[in-house]
Amino acid sequence: MQLAVNGGSPAVPKGTLQSTPPITELDEQMVLSSLRSWNHTWGEHCEALQREWAEWNGSKHCLALTSGTAALHAGIIACGLSAGDEIITPAYSWTSSVSCILHHNCIPVFVDVEPVSNNIDPSKIEAAITPRTKAIIVVYLHGVPADMDAIMEIARRRNLRVIEDACQAHGALYKGRKVGTIGDCAAFSLNQNKMLSAGEGGLFVTDDEEMLERARSLVLFGDFRAPVDDPDYHFYGLGYMYRYNELCAAWARAQLTRLDESIAHARALFAVLRERLAGIDGLILPVEPKDVTENAYNFVCHVDPQAVGYTGPVNVFREAMIVALAAEGVPASVWQRRILPEMAAVAAKNAYGNGSPWREHNSQVNYDPRQFPVALAHSDSYFIIGALRLPNTVEAAEMIAAGARKVFENLDSVDIDELARSANVSLYERGWKGRSLQ
Repeated sequence: MQLAVNGGSPAVPKGTLQSTPPITELDEQMVLSSLRSWNHTWGEHCEALQREWAEWNGSKHCLALTSGTAALHAGIIACGLSAGDEIITPAYSWTSSVSCILHHNCIPVFVDVEPVSNNIDPSKIEAAITPRTKAIIVVYLHGVPADMDAIMEIARRRNLRVIEDACQAHGALYKGRKVGTIGDCAAFSLNQNKMLSAGEGGLFVTDDEEMLERARSLVLFGDFRAPVDDPDYHFYGLGYMYRYNELCAAWARAQLTRLDESIAHARALFAVLRERLAGIDGLILPVEPKDVTENAYNFVCHVDPQAVGYTGPVNVFREAMIVALAAEGVPASVWQRRILPEMAAVAAKNAYGNGSPWREHNSQVNYDPRQFPVALAHSDSYFIIGALRLPNTVEAAEMIAAGARKVFENLDSVDIDELARSANVSLYERGWKGRSLQ
């Protein structure tokens, strides 16, 4: 069978896959009701979204904000953290999991991930705790909950707050319990690619009313809040104008009515790929951990080049696979190729200039990426297969699986290094090749 990169026909014809989320009559009605109202900043849709999300998720309180990043920042404020406090977070995640820490002039401390779900490894948390540690941000990467029993045991014993980064994990369950209801507070994202999509937005949740009030200080400018006679916590004028808007809130409300259906459909498409792609040399499929129900946010695969006789760097093999898969019409991509300790502002310890915030607090935290070998291995070897959501069908998932199988079963017909070079010439030439293996 001739691969598409060699001139063959794509396994997934152009136009087969549809964008997500599907827009329905209810979406249009809700958005138009917002457009035709007098209030376009904050009003009935924002208030209703907060109530409806809290009820759906099983949380007492919800605050709608401009983004998932803003909701994470609200969590740090809600937990009463101060400049210079250390916050533990996984070495691999989206940049928001560390930028929210820097937004509050706190110090990020990274912990390696475990190799199954690629979430933070509980067995490595204790070694990262210092007298300055005040909280843990637990990321549910790609919609898969972390080992929360182990993490909460450490946090309660060491008197640490737990912030759930559930931005990708709407509806995911840990031992039957919805994420966002386990730690002290949580953040969800409403970004376009999330399971609950409204273009953009964020939802902060907590069961603690005092934490909710502290989080609210970020929503506007903070300048109308009365001074408090408390030497440990003052927040008078540092609001970030994180207020949400009516238009997106209306869309989010409409999407929420179909969220259960959307998650169930995505899980069904995941099952199709797991069945059709089982047993392929060189391809490692995602595993749903014990006690976890994933929300099918991202179908995260890893490559195993040695299984097919390729002896070069794993990330080069991975890039070649993406090129070949894309040619077949398979929506394969890499979400982030670097781990968080390699993020420029973190690696340089210079988020605000002149070494801030590390300089002010004489922080000696070490960000050498080699401390996080599992995160490095993950970032070099994984890729995501997309389009596994409504309105795409089981038949579409079957075609995606056929395209992936076609690539991995015909690798003897392609030049792996040449394919990788064609995709990432600049990275390849400046020494990216084999970065984590040196």
